[in-house]
Amino acid sequence: MINFGRKKISNLKIVRNRKIWKDTDFTILIVPFILVHLSCFLIASTQRNIGIADWYHHAIIAYIGSLIVYFLAQVPLQDLRKYIVPIYVFTILTLLYVNFSGTSALGAQRWLSFAGLYVQPSEFAKLTLILVLASILDRRRFTNLSHIIKPLLVSIFPWIFVFIQPDLGTSLVFGAILLGMLYWSGMPYEWAFIVLASSVTGFLSYSYPLGLFIWFPIIVFLSYKSLPNQRKILTILILLFHSLIAQTSSWFWETFLRDYQRDRLILFLDPSQDPLGGGYHVLQSKISIGSGGLVGTGLMQGQLTKLKFIPEQHTDFIFSALGEETGFLGTLLVLFLFFILIFRLIKIAIEARTDFESLIVIGIVSMFMFQIMVNIFMTIGLGPVTGIPLPFMSYGRTALFVNFISLGLCLSVSRRGQSIRKNL
Repeated sequence: MINFGRKKISNLKIVRNRKIWKDTDFTILIVPFILVHLSCFLIASTQRNIGIADWYHHAIIAYIGSLIVYFLAQVPLQDLRKYIVPIYVFTILTLLYVNFSGTSALGAQRWLSFAGLYVQPSEFAKLTLILVLASILDRRRFTNLSHIIKPLLVSIFPWIFVFIQPDLGTSLVFGAILLGMLYWSGMPYEWAFIVLASSVTGFLSYSYPLGLFIWFPIIVFLSYKSLPNQRKILTILILLFHSLIAQTSSWFWETFLRDYQRDRLILFLDPSQDPLGGGYHVLQSKISIGSGGLVGTGLMQGQLTKLKFIPEQHTDFIFSALGEETGFLGTLLVLFLFFILIFRLIKIAIEARTDFESLIVIGIVSMFMFQIMVNIFMTIGLGPVTGIPLPFMSYGRTALFVNFISLGLCLSVSRRGQSIRKNL
């Protein structure tokens, strides 16, 4: 009887595990693993002849992350709601601690050291912000501009603490997550334009002040047209806010941005102005990608990559190694894989059981899409160098681990969405 009981329990576990994997969307597991294994070759290629094996760490984190995905896929995300406030407070305290006692490298103070391991809290802060915003925006209806104040407030604190590390790239990701989730929750697109317009106002006031005479009437028109009530008062307040930004943009530019950050934001328009300084990475990246031609030189065969013309190429500029060694066709394949991943995640968000779960997935989609677009654009010279990694491909242990946690949350939503549809 005892043996029979043990056999019965074992059979139940097998049936339950089969059911778990039966409801799993394998597309969002297979695609990242293809990207990770391809990047392992590219990372190894960028570190030839220097005795470093970061590709090995990249693979280990991916396999550990896959175990996290398996466990998170079984957790109902609604159970996380009661822990969101403590998680948010802990995240803010961690970011504060990093700014005072974190480990510095490459001119930035972004890491905490635990038993020889370096953790970047700002990467986890992205997931925290997604959870917090999903809880706030769940079933929210935007009938007044004041309804975006609370989402803005919870977003601004992690943004500030990450920006001053300094980590301009990750702070921009926070903005993309906020806008993506606000739009998905029903915020009128004109309001998103009003929020984004502040950055355009700052840029124009610093670079082309005369452009404000055209820009301000556009803001006034769209504000007045899109606001549901108290149009005159709110339009005046928005105009005053943009006027304040115009007056302080030069001070902000000179005070808070470091020299290399200013160079990166400007020199992508013409990197040849400083070919050995701020424009060096972009110029060498474009040369590397162009040298790959149609089919590339072959994995582990890129000469520019071997000679390390691009410093720290295995991190933010891994796409340049991809272009050189796999060519135009290889880059198209990677873009297609990213398209499949994003498409499947959006489908999961649409079919989610609750608004809360849908918003979590769309926050992750916004995070991935922004990072993919900005990283690729900066490597081909269409955007400034911001230090944003390419998901699943750039080397970065914390970033890769967070990416797999994100997939686990999405798989949890996917499994529950499928089970609901089967029971209908």
